[in-house]
Amino acid sequence: MLEGLFDIKNDRRLSMYLYRMGFGMWLMYLVLGAPAMSAYAQYRTDCGIFCFILMIVGFSASMVYDYFHNKEAYEQKKKWLFMSYIILAGIIYFFVFDGKQDLLNFNWLLRLL
Repeated sequence: MLEGLFDIKNDRRLSMYLYRMGFGMWLMYLVLGAPAMSAYAQYRTDCGIFCFILMIVGFSASMVYDYFHNKEAYEQKKKWLFMSYIILAGIIYFFVFDGKQDLLNFNWLLRLL
């Protein structure tokens, strides 16, 4: 049943489903900002980050299809994918990890050597 869905080289459906789920998470992000949803406002950032992740994974899946069927579109999308990964890393670092400096401290690795 799912064997055709995960053939991202020849089928665009998985990337479209991921885009749609990302759009749904974005709508949830907007809804959770409403005053009536203040009891669930703590999940707003999670929905925003999950939206961004789903959209990037969907974009990556569509790039696999374009790599085999449309080389010019693939080359253009490759630049945007790199920028989106940089933005996603920044969002996760500042919102999820709250900019904690000890997460990027690799002195523990030097002590093991």
